[in-house]
Amino acid sequence: MNDSTKLRHSGRHLLRQGRQLLLVVMLTLFAACAGNDEQQTVIQDLQDAYDTAKKAVAGGNYRRGVQIFEAIQARYPFSDLSRQIQLELMYAYYKSGQKELAVETADTFMRENPIHARVDYALYIKALTYFEQDPGILERWFKKDIDKRPPKDAGLSYATLRRLVERYPASTYAADAEQRMVFLKNRLAAYENEVADYYLRRGAYVAALSRAKNALEEFNGADSNAESLVIMASAYEQLGMMDLAADTRRVHALNFPDEN
Repeated sequence: MNDSTKLRHSGRHLLRQGRQLLLVVMLTLFAACAGNDEQQTVIQDLQDAYDTAKKAVAGGNYRRGVQIFEAIQARYPFSDLSRQIQLELMYAYYKSGQKELAVETADTFMRENPIHARVDYALYIKALTYFEQDPGILERWFKKDIDKRPPKDAGLSYATLRRLVERYPASTYAADAEQRMVFLKNRLAAYENEVADYYLRRGAYVAALSRAKNALEEFNGADSNAESLVIMASAYEQLGMMDLAADTRRVHALNFPDEN
């Protein structure tokens, strides 16, 4: 093979290599464009679904919002919106009366994101889920004293609100949390006194003393603290502890002079 023939073969080989390289580059570019289009479609679909769920919740259709948020979480568990959707879900669960799911979602969020800026919100929603402010419908109808009903989750709500206030005193939700704590403190202390009085009337003086002291110590500042001291003084007298009874009555007189 002469030099001119070798040169022609070499030129054709280089040309084929060049065409193959150009084809690879073009395919790569097409694939990248298609991938970008698909990614953009996913992002747009995700945002549209998120906006639809938000509107449903804002309109009071909490169950519809829950369904969409749950579907987004299931399909895109690692999306940029994942944490925000957890926050949206716990609120929607709370508003739709799905208490266990609201608490579970809040706990999961706090466990997985312990230093997240919205941990205070998760605590707040958890506390609201446990919070019981209004008596039940039967109690309203029959005017049953709410203090005589076991507070159920009030203790959990109080503990969660206290955690929120102590850990995040500058939180947007701290002021409301403190107001709710006042209500719950009074609620829990009043119930402790109800139980203490029950024991006192039945001669279980040690048990009465224990419950009244608990009401006074755990819920100091509650409206019914004066009653706690009265029960304690009576229990001490019945147990023959006259010095302690007298001391308790002096404390009562000093702190609640209008009630003497």
